[in-house]
Amino acid sequence: MIASMTTVSFDVPGNDATRRSRVYGGEILVHRPSAISVELCGFARALLDEAFAPLEPRMAQHSLSVQQYASVLADLKPRFIHHPESKRLIRQLLGELGCDPDETYFDVPRLRSSTSDGYLTTGIAYAFHPHRDTWYSAPMCQINWWMPVYEIEANNAMAFHPRYWTTGVPNSSATYDYQRWNATSRFNAAQHVGTDSREQPKALIPIEAEPDLRVLPPVGGLLMFSAAQLHSSVPNTSGRTRFSVDFRTINLTDARALQGAPNRDSYCSGTAMPDYLRMSDLSHVPADVQARYMPGHPQAPELSAAPSAPVVGKLAVSQRP
Repeated sequence: MIASMTTVSFDVPGNDATRRSRVYGGEILVHRPSAISVELCGFARALLDEAFAPLEPRMAQHSLSVQQYASVLADLKPRFIHHPESKRLIRQLLGELGCDPDETYFDVPRLRSSTSDGYLTTGIAYAFHPHRDTWYSAPMCQINWWMPVYEIEANNAMAFHPRYWTTGVPNSSATYDYQRWNATSRFNAAQHVGTDSREQPKALIPIEAEPDLRVLPPVGGLLMFSAAQLHSSVPNTSGRTRFSVDFRTINLTDARALQGAPNRDSYCSGTAMPDYLRMSDLSHVPADVQARYMPGHPQAPELSAAPSAPVVGKLAVSQRP
């Protein structure tokens, strides 16, 4: 029997505070594509087309060596992350969704790639094992936003592992410090081709990967979920590279009040708080809030019952406009 049930809701009515509360409770929200989200995907596609020309970006892995491919991504991804247009579109998108510009802080968007059939799964195209972002020093109030740049299917999507929402997982996050990672490992990802020696938080027990939950929004459709959700990269067997955009937000009032998802099992130190920028003026999170989170999560990890027996199967949820 599954220990808990995860609800997937589409186009949830109400304000941002209501949405945040539902996400902190374990719900996954799906927003239909908007003009702004489709524009953001179009901007990502334009950069992809330019970077891989004359190749079609999703099929380029079949024509380039792994080293050539990693070199293209090493130039492309920072250009997308730091491009003024990326920040402009994220701010417009959050405004369209009713986020308070003075209370909402976001980090710069990432362009992710998941190549097919194990072509490149390390370094700059890292295939994420089952993890919570809170193992990587994301605060418990962080909300993750994710959208596909091209159409996706169940065999090149992202997977959630909902049975672990209420269940702690023994893991190595106690050895992870975000500020140390930034200083030593974050900016050399492109050097790790074939193998990846960077130490990252991982589960110390086998994760029962099934049943999993794969939500398949259309291009520009937006997933909204807690940083505490256990999720992973699906092994891509589609024959095409999956490209997606993701970014994260926090609400300052929630951060100060220690509101957010429960801390089941995150023991890391350091914090992602210095990364976020305020919607209204791009200022950083106030110093006193950063200092409160710098030693590690202010919320102590909870004790949790041992996992129950595995269940076989998986669930895919599809949405089309």
